[in-house]
Amino acid sequence: MTQSLQAAPPDEGADGKLRRTMTLQQVLFLAISGQIGSGWLFAVLTAAGIAGPAAIFSWLIGGAIITLIALAWMEVGAALPRSGAIVRYPYLTHGGLTGWIMGFTYWVGNLSLPAIEALAVLTYLSGSFPELGLLEVKDGVSVLAWPGGILAGIALMAFFYAVNIFGVRLLSEANRWVTWWKILVPIATFLLLFFTFNSSNFTVSGFFPGGGGSVFETVAISGIAFTLTSFRGVIDFSGEVVNPKRTIPLGTIGCILIPLAIYVALQVAFVGAVSWADAGVGAGDWTALAGSSWADGPLVHALRASSLAALGAFATVLLIDAVISPGASGYVFLGVTARVGFGLSIHGYFPKAFQKTNKHGVPWVATVVSFVVGCLFFAPSPSWSRLAGFISTAMVLSALMAAVCLPVMRRHAPDLPRPFVLRRAGFWAPAGFCAAAALIYWAGFETLVNITVLVFGGLVVYGAHYGPFRGWTDRRPGVVVSVVYIVAWCWVSERGGWFLAAGDEAAAGSWPFPVYCAASAALVAAYVAVLWLLSDVEGRKHINSGLWLVVLLLGTLPLSYYGEFGPEKALGFPGGTLLEMALALAVYYWAVAVGFATEEFHEAVALEMRRAAAEAEAEGVDAAAPAK
Repeated sequence: MTQSLQAAPPDEGADGKLRRTMTLQQVLFLAISGQIGSGWLFAVLTAAGIAGPAAIFSWLIGGAIITLIALAWMEVGAALPRSGAIVRYPYLTHGGLTGWIMGFTYWVGNLSLPAIEALAVLTYLSGSFPELGLLEVKDGVSVLAWPGGILAGIALMAFFYAVNIFGVRLLSEANRWVTWWKILVPIATFLLLFFTFNSSNFTVSGFFPGGGGSVFETVAISGIAFTLTSFRGVIDFSGEVVNPKRTIPLGTIGCILIPLAIYVALQVAFVGAVSWADAGVGAGDWTALAGSSWADGPLVHALRASSLAALGAFATVLLIDAVISPGASGYVFLGVTARVGFGLSIHGYFPKAFQKTNKHGVPWVATVVSFVVGCLFFAPSPSWSRLAGFISTAMVLSALMAAVCLPVMRRHAPDLPRPFVLRRAGFWAPAGFCAAAALIYWAGFETLVNITVLVFGGLVVYGAHYGPFRGWTDRRPGVVVSVVYIVAWCWVSERGGWFLAAGDEAAAGSWPFPVYCAASAALVAAYVAVLWLLSDVEGRKHINSGLWLVVLLLGTLPLSYYGEFGPEKALGFPGGTLLEMALALAVYYWAVAVGFATEEFHEAVALEMRRAAAEAEAEGVDAAAPAK
C-alpha cells in the first residue's frame, strides 16, 4: 500500500489513458503486506480459543469464502480498472444511497485499522514488559489499560500521522524488503514451532471442543476474515496495474492463497505447541487461552516455553517483528484511510476540505480526521480480537458489492471489453454474495449491532449533505430532518443498551430487544421515506436502488440476536445460517433488478472503450473487428 502514498491518483484525462506501472509482483506484495500485519501475531490463539484444533478448518473455510467473494471482483476490476475501486463501483451501478453506505462502511473499517495495528504492537510489548502497565484483564480478555495503554496507543497513532504528513517517501522504497521480512519470519516461526509439537493437543478435549458452529464463528471474529479480506488491495489499485487481464486475477488469487498457506501452517504448529502448564490453564481448556498469560504474545510464549535455546532466542526476533510488521502496516493504513476520505470527497460525500493537500501532496485534512477518529477506537479499551471482528464485518460488507455490480455492468455495458470473464457468473456471483452475508452473520450480534448503529447513524450525511449537494433535495429541509433523525437515533441506540456493550448482555435498564429492534427499524424506515418524499425524480431513483442494502442489514440484526452466535441462541446451527443465506439470496436478486447505469458509469465505460481502442490501434488491431 505504500505505493499509493507517493503518487497522485492515475491520470484519467480526456485521452482515456491510465498510468499503468504496477507489476504483478508489486501488487501481489502490496496485498500480502496488508494481510501479514498484526493478524499473524494473534489470530492463531484467538481462533484456537474459539474452535480449538478445528480452527484449522476455519482457515480453510475462510479461504474458500474469501475466494468466492473475490471472483466477481476479478471481472469488474479488470473491466473498469480504477484506483479506489471498492468505494467507486457501488455508486456506478446502484447510485448515491448504496454508494454512501458502502463507502462510509469501508471508510469506518479502514479508520480502525491503524488502531488495531497500534494495539498489536502494545499487546506484544506488554507481554515482555508487563511493568509498563499497558494491559489489564476485563471479562477474561486482555485489553488496553487506562491511562498507560490507551495513551500509548494514541502516541503510536500520532507517530503514524507524523510519518504520513512528513516522511511518507522515506519508507516507500523499503516496502519490498519489509514484505519479504513479513513472509519469512512467519515461515521460520511455524517451522521452529514444529520442534515442540505435541500431537495430544489435537485430541485432549476432542477436535471440535466448541461444536461445529464454532468453526464458522471463528472465521468471522477471530481475525481470519480480517486478514484475508486484504485481497481488496489488488482491486483498489487496479487502475495502476500493468496488463489487468493477467495481473488482477493472478494477483487476487495469489494474495489469498499465499498467506492462507502460511496461516494454516501456523495454526497447526501453534495448536501442537501449546503448553498448558506455561499458559496457566487446564489441559484442553481452549476457551481459557484468551484470558491466559499467553494472550499478550501467543507465539513468543510458545517459543519461550520450549526447552530449546534456539527457539527461545528466536522469540527475540519475533518480538522485533511485533513492532515492525504492525507498525509499518499502521502508518500505511492511516495513509490509505485518508485517501479513502479524499476519494469520498471527490464524489461529493465528504466536504471539499478533505481534498486539501500540503506541500508534500498529502491530503492533510483527511489525514487529521483519520487520526482523530481512529483514536476513538481505543475508547472502549478494546482487545485485538474485538477490533478484528468489527473490522472484518465492515470490510466484508463493503466487499460483497461486486457480486451485484457484475450482472448490472453486463446488462448495461455488454460491449465493454472484459479482460477476465467469470464463467457461470449466474452461480458464482450469488454464491459469493451469500458467502459474504454469512460471514457478516457469523460475526455475532455484538459486532453486528455496533456496525448497524454506525452505518445507519451515518445516513445523516447522505440526507443533510449529499442529497442537497447533488441537487436532489433542498438543503434546509434535508438538514432539519437529518438533525431530528440523528438525535432520535442516538436516543434509541442508548435506550437499546447494546452499542459498545461488552459480551451478550445489554446495559442495565435498557429496552427488551424486540422493542429496540422494532424502534430502530421504524426510525430508519421513516427517515428514508421522508428523504424519498423530499427528493426529486433522480434522487428517488437513487434511494430506490439502495433499499435492498437497508433491508439486508435490518433483517440480519434480529436473525443475529436469536441465532447461534447471539444472546438468545434460539436458532441452532445451521438453522440461523440457512435463514441468513435465504434472506441474502432474495436480496441479491432484488439488488440486481434495481441496479442502473448512472451518468458516471456511462462516462467510465466510454473512457475505457476509448482506451481499449487506442491500445488496439497501437498494436495494429482493429478494435471493431469481431473476435475469432
